[in-house]
Amino acid sequence: MTVRVQAELFDAGAELNGFAQGRTDVGAVVSFTGVVRDTDGDLQEMQIEHYPGMTQSAIEKIVTEAMRRWDLADALVIHRYGPLKPGAPIMMVATAAAHRAAAFEAADFLMDYLKSRAPFWKKEVTSAGADWVAAKDADEDALKRW
Repeated sequence: MTVRVQAELFDAGAELNGFAQGRTDVGAVVSFTGVVRDTDGDLQEMQIEHYPGMTQSAIEKIVTEAMRRWDLADALVIHRYGPLKPGAPIMMVATAAAHRAAAFEAADFLMDYLKSRAPFWKKEVTSAGADWVAAKDADEDALKRW
C-alpha cells in the first residue's frame, strides 16, 4: 500500500507501470486518474489545501479498509495539493487484485471517498474571483452505496 500526498506533478503512466511491474500474483490492475476540470471555461486554477498529517492518516485508513474489504494485493493513492491548472492531474488510484471485480469495486470506493470525505479543501480561482468548492449531493449519494 502506498499513499502519497504531494504538490509535485506525477506521471500517471509511469506510476501505473511501476505499480504493476513484476506482479504475477494478480489477475487485475485497475487505475483512475482525475484531472482538474474547467467546466465553465474560466478556471484559472484550483487551489487545494490540507493538513499534512491528518490527510495522510485519513487516506491510509480508508485504503487499509479497501484492502481488507476487497482482499487487494496492493493499492496506490496519489493526491496533489497546491495551485493546479486546468487539465493537470489531481489524483490517481490504482488497485491490484486476483479478480477484476474486486479491483474495480475497490478503486471506485476509494475514488468516492477521495471525492467526498478526504480532508482537502478546494478553491476555484476564476476571472470573477475565488470561491470554495461546496460538497455535491451526487458525491454524497455515491458514497452511500458503500
